[in-house]
Amino acid sequence: VQLQASGGGLVQAGGSLRLSCAASGRAFSSYVMGWFRQAPRKEREFVAAISARGSRTYYADSLKGRFTISRDIAKNTVYLQMNSLKPEDTGAYYCAAMMPSGGNYYHDHEYDYWGQGTQVTVSS
Repeated sequence: VQLQASGGGLVQAGGSLRLSCAASGRAFSSYVMGWFRQAPRKEREFVAAISARGSRTYYADSLKGRFTISRDIAKNTVYLQMNSLKPEDTGAYYCAAMMPSGGNYYHDHEYDYWGQGTQVTVSS
């Protein structure tokens, strides 16, 4: 599986962005998909995940209500809608895929494939 993230950019605090992650391969609907982010000088952290068929979603507690993860199986794409952005949301955002036999959605080491990251910068 190859993942291509896009949609990052510079936005003012309070604004919105929608990130996309396009996946190659025929087994997209079998993978759990996740988003992680990494701010400068900080460890990578979990943002959100969505089950293989899209029926269940999971969020970092601090982001609930502002971020929404979704997936379009027909388009082999997963999205992250980010609203009410804050300067502390600044960082590189990565999408990741977990094979069907996978583990804990919240742990980055459980994911098998990673995209290249897209930069989000929120100005105050």
